[in-house]
Amino acid sequence: MKALAFALIFIATTVFAAPKDIASYLQSISVTIRAEGGYSRSEGSGVIYSRDVGGKKVSFVWSAGHVVAKLRTVREVIDPVKGVPRKIIEFKDAKVIREMRNANGRKVGEVTVDAKVIKYSDSEDGHDLALFMVRSNDMKAFGDESAKFKLDSTPIPLGTHLFHVGSLLGQLGSNSMTDGIMSQHGRIFKRTYMDQTTVVAFPGSSGGGVFTDDGTWVGMIVRGAGEGFNLIVPARRLVGDFCKKQKIMWAVDPKVKVTMEDIEKMSVEDVGMPGSKKEVGDEKLFPVLPRITDLTGNPIKTK
Repeated sequence: MKALAFALIFIATTVFAAPKDIASYLQSISVTIRAEGGYSRSEGSGVIYSRDVGGKKVSFVWSAGHVVAKLRTVREVIDPVKGVPRKIIEFKDAKVIREMRNANGRKVGEVTVDAKVIKYSDSEDGHDLALFMVRSNDMKAFGDESAKFKLDSTPIPLGTHLFHVGSLLGQLGSNSMTDGIMSQHGRIFKRTYMDQTTVVAFPGSSGGGVFTDDGTWVGMIVRGAGEGFNLIVPARRLVGDFCKKQKIMWAVDPKVKVTMEDIEKMSVEDVGMPGSKKEVGDEKLFPVLPRITDLTGNPIKTK
């Protein structure tokens, strides 16, 4: 009888402790992404993915492509061999921001690091994804945790409980935690498919992760029609349609080996998906969800 009582107490303790552990874990892997270009800045969300690269720990961040679109520039040069004009696509560094809090939960500061855009797929013709590599080798302020991605191709069952952690309204609402359920699969938008969830999302949520109760990353917020009606890039699309085809499975699976030379050699921007540019989605009904401000932090209305 005593053994049974002890077992029940242990189970109850484990059950009630799990949400706190998951919440802490999701906080540790979630960050704000900031991109400044021209006279405005875009703020969104991202998740940290850390892994071994050539015997050293390197931190990467996944976010939405439209969050950092302002960082993209195109310049024209003359090819020294052929003597013809050639366009070069370049990206400025993104800012990855983590707020620091004391034991009482009070904000006591923030850490900002530069991150190099190493893979980009735009929101118009591509998958609306961006992968950064953090330039700093010292990520102690960000902790040792890393996102864990759902790698198989099965959809999350409808009605499954989900968490979202994102920078709702930008850095002002950094690492806000909301929840909801998987609402529907396979919503067709432009040339690809997205899943629909009811997790609460606002401008600034773009790029933020959507997770199951055990903390597994199953999607990324990219568009929304309201706080409880949003569209995500599901894990099966990130993994199967993007990472496998771009040969960057190492960016979601730590078991796949990669060297720094491999990373430096790969092309930054993908060529998008096949199809007519006339294939469009309803931009007004399902806008992207970054927070756009001027350089002083005042909101700018987007079309």
